This record gives sequence, C-alpha cells and structure tokens, in this order.
Amino acid sequence: MKKILACLLIGTLSQSVWALEAADQQRLGDIQQNWAHIQYELPEGQRAEAFEKLATQAAAFKQERQSLAEAWIWSGIVNSSWAGAKGGLGALGKVKEAKGDLEKALALDPKALQGSAYTSLGALYDRVPGWPLGFGDSDKAEQLLKQALQLNPNGIDSLYFWGDHLYRQKRYSEARAALQKALQAAPRPGRETADAGRRKEIDALLVDVNKQLN
Repeated sequence: MKKILACLLIGTLSQSVWALEAADQQRLGDIQQNWAHIQYELPEGQRAEAFEKLATQAAAFKQERQSLAEAWIWSGIVNSSWAGAKGGLGALGKVKEAKGDLEKALALDPKALQGSAYTSLGALYDRVPGWPLGFGDSDKAEQLLKQALQLNPNGIDSLYFWGDHLYRQKRYSEARAALQKALQAAPRPGRETADAGRRKEIDALLVDVNKQLN
C-alpha cells in the first residue's frame, strides 16, 4: 500500500478558491501549504505523524464548513496522503474515508478547484488494490481522470495523473505527451512547493516512459 499510494497526493489551487470567504480561503491555503511541506520537504519517516496532525485540521474544516466542496476535497487528499505515508493494509481504512470525502465533494460541486475531486478520486481508483482488498478499478479511474481533464485541461495535476494512468496502461506515447504538457502548466500562486515537487515526479515518470519507448 505504501508504494501504491506514495504518489497519490494532489495540491490544487484554482480561481474558484477566490470565491470563498476570507477565513475559509485562509484555512484552505494553510492546509495546502502544510500538505506540500510534509510531502515534499519532510523526511519520509516523519510524514505519517505529520499527516495525522494535518488530517485533524482538515477534518475540523470539513465539519465546520460542511457545504464547502473544497473542504471535503482537502480532507480526502490529506487522508489519502496519510494512508500513503502510513502504508500497510491498515491504510485501507483511511483510503476508504478519503473516497467518501471526495464523493461528497463531487455531490456538492464537481467543478470546485477545477475538478480536482475527479482527479483525486481517479487517482485513488488507479492505485488502490482491486477486489477483494480494495475498490481499485482502472476503467473507473480513466472515466474520472477524463472528467478532470475536461474541467482543467492544462493543469499540472490533472495532466500528471492522466499521464501516469496512461503509463500504467502501457500507452507510452500518449503518456509522454501528457507529461510533457504537464511540465508546461502555469505556476500556481502560493503553491510553489507543490509545483516544484510535482515537476520532480513528472520528470521521474518521464524517465520510465522514455525507457519503454527507446
């Protein structure tokens, strides 16, 4: 589970966030920045404990602002990240909780944060084991990731996870095109750490893709 979920981490900021009230915007930004710090700057052995603390913060935001899809999205992201850092079969409970959070976000507002609930949920379906251990389903993942691309065709995360999906399906030429496009994504203000970390992941995946094509 640890390897399966290690890359299941999404940091998204879209224009829709500016429609939030100032206090909600601040809480969301704090969660996003803390997430990026934990994932990309902390040593691997310290991440599980740090994500556990951040999950408490995200859960409070979700419970206090239950009508905000953005709060549910980030609760789902943090829970899946915590599961990835924790690893083992015990992480499946957190993964299922993350799935529920993301499904709730889609019910509230599928366009929130440029459709990042679709991206996050698609990534879960791509990486979680299938039945009987989990709910993994590559066909469902493709459906969700395509919906994410419809809402955010030029986003670094939507393109990265689409490229990763294509790689898993051995569609290497398509994967390379998606990942190269992801590297051209516009910077996200306030998300510099997340952008830098994601680009490193894209570069690493491109190395594997190119090995398959050469």
